[in-house]
Amino acid sequence: MASQLQINGIGVSPGISIGRARVIRKQETGLTGLLLDTDEDISSEIERFDHAVKVSVAEVEALITDADESWPEESIEILETQVELLGDPQIRLDVVEKIRTERKNVNDALLEVTGQLVQMFQDMTDEYMRARSADVQDIGNRILRNLGQVTESREILEAGTILIAEDISPSDTISMDTRNVTGFATQAGGKTSHAAIVARARGIPAVVGCGEILAGVQNGDSILLDGMLGEVLVNPDEAALERYRAKSGEYTRQTDALKALRDVPAATTDGCTIQLVANISDAGDMEQVLENGGEGVGLLRSELLFMGRDSFPTEDEQFDFYKKVALEAGNRPVTIRTIDIGGDKELPYFGLPQEQNPFLGYRAIRFSLDRKDLFLVQLRAIIRAGVFGDLRMMFPMISNIREVREAKAVLAEAKKELLKEGIAFDQEMQVGIMIEIPSAAVTADILAKEVDFFSIGTNDLIQYTLAVDRMNEKVSALYDPFNPAVIRLIAQVIAQGQKNNIHVAMCGELAADPMATSLLLGMGLREFSMSAVSIPGIKQRIMDLSLSGAEAMYQKISEMDSSEDIRAFLSGYPNA
Repeated sequence: MASQLQINGIGVSPGISIGRARVIRKQETGLTGLLLDTDEDISSEIERFDHAVKVSVAEVEALITDADESWPEESIEILETQVELLGDPQIRLDVVEKIRTERKNVNDALLEVTGQLVQMFQDMTDEYMRARSADVQDIGNRILRNLGQVTESREILEAGTILIAEDISPSDTISMDTRNVTGFATQAGGKTSHAAIVARARGIPAVVGCGEILAGVQNGDSILLDGMLGEVLVNPDEAALERYRAKSGEYTRQTDALKALRDVPAATTDGCTIQLVANISDAGDMEQVLENGGEGVGLLRSELLFMGRDSFPTEDEQFDFYKKVALEAGNRPVTIRTIDIGGDKELPYFGLPQEQNPFLGYRAIRFSLDRKDLFLVQLRAIIRAGVFGDLRMMFPMISNIREVREAKAVLAEAKKELLKEGIAFDQEMQVGIMIEIPSAAVTADILAKEVDFFSIGTNDLIQYTLAVDRMNEKVSALYDPFNPAVIRLIAQVIAQGQKNNIHVAMCGELAADPMATSLLLGMGLREFSMSAVSIPGIKQRIMDLSLSGAEAMYQKISEMDSSEDIRAFLSGYPNA
């Protein structure tokens, strides 16, 4: 028997799985380099492409039609996105252009176009948008298959199967029969990859981002998978098996206990109630928010409505999008972030400039204030939708008071227009800002006088404060949320919010970190926004803490001079 091997990755769907490996190998087709000779050949290749796309659309629509009640809403939305991509006129235009002007055969033209799109998404630093590259790759593979370039085979998976792959395509994760699948492990991927999304929705433990070492796993290898710690053990010894069986039983007991807390308020042992809300992308995410006991939405990423299409959404399209979220949320609060596009999040149909430092460039509120015509349309749509629920709006990437005042002036113009047109809208909608640039944190006392609330975006705040690109493997270890400088900035923002009687929330990844919960409570944070699946665990964490203990702990931490000391203290402090 082969010796035990431990592989570390990213735990994206909690749970313990014990089973046998089924390795999925990619079937790839490469560029042929063959050029077309005649105009008839060109016409024939274009017809082949259009037919393959038509068949591909029919296949995906059939999957949607045949979906039963066991399919999570996220799966249906992924398939609907793929139907839109298959019908994207820009993709067809680019493929046809290569066939006509460069005389490429349809195989090569499609591979080049989808390859460029995949690379564009993969180059984005936003994790969610990078994960969307899988959609483009998936539809490209489907069209190739229907061109006769790639063969596909299906098999019946045995009970206790753990899927091992470089990556698992959206179509595979959605359409495969997962009744016998007890886990996923992939070389690539992140927390927002499709394998992660579907695994979480179906309650299947998953570990992604394991690296090339996972390629050494063979069919039939014994596998232990920990979707919480991100560990994969290949051919474990008996001691490891016993340890994981015990851990699996404990996890099941904990999960059942957390589910029972869904309707229980998140309150500390001494009676301080905390609001737990979620970060979402559209109305379809609300079901998972409610299932996990979320009390609303702390961040709706509106920019996703603008992506994966060939033109800006109209005011009515945006209105329908926000209205649907409001109705799904009922009377629960929903905070909409205005478009955070630019930099790493490109809009191919707008032609945003290529920038040397995209995170320091033309993005978010800077884009909106430069294109006030587009910004005005979005603000009109948001406040119109506010009639149907408890909507709030917030402006991202704020660095100074001038930007806030200028954005509010555009909002005032939107209200004036709607009044004149006799269109109903929420005249008293709360307006807040993201605190994600150090200059905003330092001048929080000034900004607080202009807005109704703050939402701290820790992902960018940490990155900007420490001058660290968290996606750069060479320096990512320096990305440290417990750096004293970061802690001081967060504490200052919360303190200024309290002093000026405005609400302060946090919607960055730090809000979902159990190690940070007591620290943030001690600072005075009272609203945590995170992925829906993280809510039960943070709720339990809060219910185990006392506010007085958290405040005393924060006072001690505020005097420490290194993140190492802070982490050690948090790990060892009673009820920390």
